[in-house]
Order: sequence, then structure tokens, then C-alpha cells
Amino acid sequence: MLHYIIDGNNLIGKISSLKKLPDKQSAREKLVLLLEKYFLGKKIIVSLHFDGFENLPIKVSGIKIYYSQNRSADEIITNEIEKIKNTKSVIVISSDTEIAYFAKVCGCQVKSSENFYKELISSKGKIDDEKPTDFNKDEFKKLFGIE
Repeated sequence: MLHYIIDGNNLIGKISSLKKLPDKQSAREKLVLLLEKYFLGKKIIVSLHFDGFENLPIKVSGIKIYYSQNRSADEIITNEIEKIKNTKSVIVISSDTEIAYFAKVCGCQVKSSENFYKELISSKGKIDDEKPTDFNKDEFKKLFGIE
């Protein structure tokens, strides 16, 4: 089974519409929605790593979100890679050269955040980079657990 390990802050930094959002929480939420749509129905493991602390919980299915707290997300990502036995099934998403190098040395596949984002926006034509706050009402309700 494929396992994606995503450097969340690095990916946000490569998506202009997310960088323009007013706060870190909004960018994280929008990224999670994009990823959830992209991975929907795929039998894979997804680990999404953010620097810092969780602000408001983000409800998502099929994606495990990690916050580095007082450590760096890079450190948490490298620790996760080290624990995986079959690294050939791992795809690391990051443009951080140290993370990419470490992942390659460990036998993982690596995709730059820029290239992965191109895949995101070309998949199914559902993702619109120009309207970062244009939430679907059902997605909004799901995100915040509103029935």
C-alpha cells in the first residue's frame, strides 16, 4: 500500500492562494480539503505534517494530521520515515532539500511540492486555486462537524 508523507507547511508555501489566506489555520483547512478530494477513494496511507501546535481540530477522513509542537515538522517526518519497513512504498512530498535527500537515501520516492501541486490541480478538474475561500456548504459543515 502506498504511503504519502506530506510536508504541509512546505506545500502551503508553494500554493499562492493558500499563502494569501489571512491566517495559518485557514491555509491548513483549505489544504486538507484539497488533499481529501485528491485522495478520495484511493487505498493509501496519508500522513500530513505541520509545524507547531494544533489550533482548531480539522475533521478529515483518510488523512492523519500530525503537529510537531515544540519540534520541527522535518524532525517528525524523518522519524516517521525511519520507522517504515518498506520505504519503497513511501512517497514524500516536500521541496525541502534536506527532507528530500534523507527520503531518497532511505529508499523513498520524492515529489517536490510544486510537482505534487500540479497533480492536485490537474486531477478531476475539481480544485480551483483562484477561489481559496469558496467553500462548498457541505464541505464546510463536514469540516466543522455541523450536522
